[in-house]
Amino acid sequence: MAKEKRVDTLGPGNAFRDWLVEVLGERIADRNCKVHVYKIIPSSHTVCRYEFPHEEFSVVAKFYAEPTGWKRNYNSVRSMEKEFDILKRIEPIINIPRPLAVRKDFHCALLTEHVNGRSLYKCMKEDDGLYDRLTAIANAQRKLHDQTRSDYRKEKDFARFHKVLDQLRLDPATRQEYDRLLGDWWYSPWINQPFGCRVHGDANPMNYLFTHSKVYLLDFESSREHANFVQDLGIVAAELKHYFAVHRRDGRMAEPYIGHLLWHYSRSESEFYGITRALPFFMSLGLLRMARLGQSPEHRAYILQDARACLESGLKVLS
Repeated sequence: MAKEKRVDTLGPGNAFRDWLVEVLGERIADRNCKVHVYKIIPSSHTVCRYEFPHEEFSVVAKFYAEPTGWKRNYNSVRSMEKEFDILKRIEPIINIPRPLAVRKDFHCALLTEHVNGRSLYKCMKEDDGLYDRLTAIANAQRKLHDQTRSDYRKEKDFARFHKVLDQLRLDPATRQEYDRLLGDWWYSPWINQPFGCRVHGDANPMNYLFTHSKVYLLDFESSREHANFVQDLGIVAAELKHYFAVHRRDGRMAEPYIGHLLWHYSRSESEFYGITRALPFFMSLGLLRMARLGQSPEHRAYILQDARACLESGLKVLS
């Protein structure tokens, strides 16, 4: 769960603070105000919230040149510019924190408005209207997927899966078993789609934020085009199952919520049926993504076992 820690206060003359004031323009009445800095942890990069205390306004900067997670080998300038471009393109489609600016000489900073709200994770933890929250997520995902349609490139979904497996550095026998299962899934009719779309790509509970009656989607660094729309649904489903398995000791408690998400996403019974058939593949991907995050050996082993079980259960339908 993300937390904030106040780490600094910036005054006039600080280059980064002065850039913030320049970008925000007329939104800042007192051009000589101080700015409070809060570091947001955990995150895959250094991320800070900058608060203008007398303006009742904050912005968030994500510093691509300061990775803090497992991903270290990438082009920070290109990644910064890519996410900014994606945010500008999807801003008219769904609710996201408004993208404001980028600046490569400030450690590749991407600047967005700050949205104050409750994360899906907190709603799961406090049992705060979870069915309604999932309805809002289903509608937002549907809008994003429908309005970004493209051709579907199945090989990219499988390449993504194999890349995650590479990052996990599995023992040869375990990796061979996953490769065999993925080979069987390649020929499954459930993966094929008549069209692809842009997916969020990192649909974990911290990246859905609720404020009033709206849901905001955060962090599009992992967003991809030409993808299978079930990917986003599968990652949310994996997060729900993992949460209930770990925190409520029964992963089966997630099933009504997962069914609710899929039903409100679907436009027909036949579409719902097709989604449920493809879901185990992408739930497995969602679980494997979690296994990269440095859990205990026991927890990692549980996640890997559950991910493999998802792949196996989906294939049993074909046999």
